[in-house]
Amino acid sequence: MTSLLFLSQLMAFVLAIPQACKSLFTLLISASGSPGFPQGSDDIAVLTKFKATNPEGEESNGPLYETNSSAGSELPGSSEGLSSTETTLLISDHQGFDKRQQSKDSIFFCDGIRRIDYVLSYVDDPKQEGDKKMERRKEFENNLLKSGLELETEDKKDSEDGRTYFIKIHAPWEVLTTYAEVLNIKMPIRENDIPPAMENPFECMFGLFRLPKEVMNPEPDYFTAPFSKQRQELFCIEDENTFFSPSVRNRIVYYILSRCPYGTEEGKKKFGIKRLLSNGTYTAAYPLHDCQYWKKSRDPNCGNERYTLYTQWARFLRFYKEQPLDLIRRYYGERIGIYFAWLGFYTEMLFFAAVVGLICFIYGWITMTDNMSSIEICDESIGGEIIMCPLCDRNCEYWKLNTTCESSRYSHLFDNVATLFFAIFMGIWVTLFLEFWKRRQARLEYEWDLVDFEEEQQQLQLRPEYEAKCTQKKKNPVTQEMEPYLPITSQALRFCFSGATVLFWISLIIASMIAVIVYRLSVYAAFASLMEDTESLRPISSLLTPQLATSVTASCLNFVIIMILNFLYERIAVWITDMEVPRTHLEYENRLTMKMFLFQFVNYYSSCFYVAFFKGKFVGYPGAYTYMFSKWRNEECDPAGCLIELTTQLTIIMAGKQIWGNIQEAILPWVWNWWRRRRARTNSEKLYSRWEQDHALQSFGPLGLFYEYLEMVIQFGFITLFVASFPLAPLLALMNNILEIRVDSWKLTTQYRRPVASKAHSIGVWQEILNGMAVLSVVTNAFIVAFTSDMIPRLVYYHAYSTDQNSPMSGYINNSLSVFQISDFPSEPGASPGTFTTCRYRDYRYPPDHEKKYLHTMQFWHILAAKMAFIIIMEHIVFIVKFFVAWMIPDVPSEVKARIKREKFLTIQILHEYELNKLKENLCNRTDYQVEKEVIATEGKRELAQVMG
Repeated sequence: MTSLLFLSQLMAFVLAIPQACKSLFTLLISASGSPGFPQGSDDIAVLTKFKATNPEGEESNGPLYETNSSAGSELPGSSEGLSSTETTLLISDHQGFDKRQQSKDSIFFCDGIRRIDYVLSYVDDPKQEGDKKMERRKEFENNLLKSGLELETEDKKDSEDGRTYFIKIHAPWEVLTTYAEVLNIKMPIRENDIPPAMENPFECMFGLFRLPKEVMNPEPDYFTAPFSKQRQELFCIEDENTFFSPSVRNRIVYYILSRCPYGTEEGKKKFGIKRLLSNGTYTAAYPLHDCQYWKKSRDPNCGNERYTLYTQWARFLRFYKEQPLDLIRRYYGERIGIYFAWLGFYTEMLFFAAVVGLICFIYGWITMTDNMSSIEICDESIGGEIIMCPLCDRNCEYWKLNTTCESSRYSHLFDNVATLFFAIFMGIWVTLFLEFWKRRQARLEYEWDLVDFEEEQQQLQLRPEYEAKCTQKKKNPVTQEMEPYLPITSQALRFCFSGATVLFWISLIIASMIAVIVYRLSVYAAFASLMEDTESLRPISSLLTPQLATSVTASCLNFVIIMILNFLYERIAVWITDMEVPRTHLEYENRLTMKMFLFQFVNYYSSCFYVAFFKGKFVGYPGAYTYMFSKWRNEECDPAGCLIELTTQLTIIMAGKQIWGNIQEAILPWVWNWWRRRRARTNSEKLYSRWEQDHALQSFGPLGLFYEYLEMVIQFGFITLFVASFPLAPLLALMNNILEIRVDSWKLTTQYRRPVASKAHSIGVWQEILNGMAVLSVVTNAFIVAFTSDMIPRLVYYHAYSTDQNSPMSGYINNSLSVFQISDFPSEPGASPGTFTTCRYRDYRYPPDHEKKYLHTMQFWHILAAKMAFIIIMEHIVFIVKFFVAWMIPDVPSEVKARIKREKFLTIQILHEYELNKLKENLCNRTDYQVEKEVIATEGKRELAQVMG
């Protein structure tokens, strides 16, 4: 009897559970207050009165808000308003599931069915506005419930640190389908039956570089169409749980989170997870990785895509393998996928530039011993007999020309005939790179179904910050709806302040560059006297000359200043862009991009421009030198030219930036994550849950990809703007990029939380920046060959002034140095000259005994005319070839155009057949009278059309 009584009570309790859950759900909805999203967001308000139902209209089996808590614990900001009985009912709905049996690596709710699409975390701290934050969380989470999302909270006592609450978010089918339609997301309707393109006949040669087919193509190719709830039968829905990929799911959830309100403060509506993160209401918000990166998940429903990416892509030993771009796009979204596609293509094209640059360098190395200029400088009977004028006004000695013997030899490595060829080659290479990238991008647009893509709603929608700060409204002429706007006066004031700030920081860069120039001028005498007086330095004085020591130390100092200014300006640029209140996400990114690029362009390249185009150009001559600020004498170039100094400057800044960038991207995130795990109660990832493992990682941030592009574009400037001075620059960039791809993939896969997926069909405004730099590079390289290298003066001497037919370049060094009478110095610059009465300096001027004493000779004007003619001819040749190549290469391959047209035709045909079948079904369900009326109406419509025609 006792057992029967117990069973009857148990049955009664079980039967009462559904009714109790239904009552509790009603209670939650009524307690939440009236739903409301920000005005002007009609596309978001579609679910403000949402109730979770399945497609058949029946109520969902599980509750919207579940709580997993230890006995006696309280969940501030989550379970406020729920009695202990109601909380028990919420848990008891899944009482058959033992939470302790759930895998720590699970990405599902405690029922093991509903996928975790997003996670919010917070720390309950009553000391720091605890009540205010609690109210915000309560309102925000209630509004999330009203939008149809389902929440489940992990108590802090179950967390790894014992302080953090985790709110897991699941988007049910009805929410996903509704927002897929709102966001115009394309979904598969039929498997693509267009035959693949013809295989490359040389494909067998590249087998070593290929990845397995299941990695390169993780899913079949489909015809797609924008999703529609009313036409769900059209789409290939085999399983509602897997129809929307995790990247699409987390994009939809983030869209809701970014626009969900949490109350009114100071008379303004407040909304968006970004603001809640900034004010500390939540500590983190992120989608989950699908498994641990070093091993597969035991859950058969987990795709293990992170593990595949790590083993096949993120390991450095796979550097020679192609990238699994389709899998990257599937896991991280098109925006990150297009970045890695561009970076990979850029690296492939760098290989050809690196090979040609290496050949040019080897040519310079082979011909170095045959260079007549360095032979004469090093010859004791020529360079050892030429006395050069002091390089500073005080404490500088007269010096012999052969002291620059070694530097003149090494200068020939980069200053030779191959320099001209390589400068022209790179002008054509950059055009080929940009044009072929357009074709590769068009192919990706087709393969990733982005052909008709216009920047997605998430990019063109008004930013939540814009809606919050703009209190005035006006009618949109397109939509005829009221939307917030910023008055023109306010915009003008913000732009003026922003522009003034940018100009101030650019002025700061110029001031720092001038300070480095002053350093060069000030320390040269110190280095000269130090090397002269120190016995230990005399053995290396032939290699480490005062000029070289000054150049190297100044370059290192300049690099440190560049890094410091970058660190400060990055924060200033974000602040002033926020202050401008851009209207859309796309506008925000474009404005920030232009500010950061303009600043870094001046910051990184200003010192190179100075050495290339200003140093040694406005020196004057002994006795009438030109002075900076009437105090510091302008710098002179080495007798062998300024090109070796430009090479030194470029090498130090470019290599230093790449080394520091890799340290910053790889080592610092690893150290930071290691330190966070070390401070935790347990530092083994095997002991705590998937959401806690991801919480311990760093956030990639909305600007993470922006900095990756910026780094590569600055590098692109180094290898194009100044490549005539350093043919090995493409080789350094190639080696860096091979490492960069694996470092970026490693940190994304192992050290960062999973970024929110977003779409992009191109690299955006960076394409225009690259085009601009490509045009500028032709001009800068022409000027470097003409004015920085010694090529044009040598050619003029060879063809017009040489007197030795057997050795036309003999005597060039003596011809390029002018004579100065020492007695003409206003004041003695250094020690007594001794027995000699004249000194030499680098210029083309008449000697002191000529009637045009110290004026420029005719040879100077011949050389200047030749330089200008060379610039005009080289620019025109390269530009003509560039434009011809760009015209010859279509942006979209003809095969891709044909496939796009074919796919559009078949997609329209599929949609037409679907609509026709639906119409037939509707006609079959009608009565004969209705069908007869429909036929009569159709015939009348046709007759009317014939009459009107």
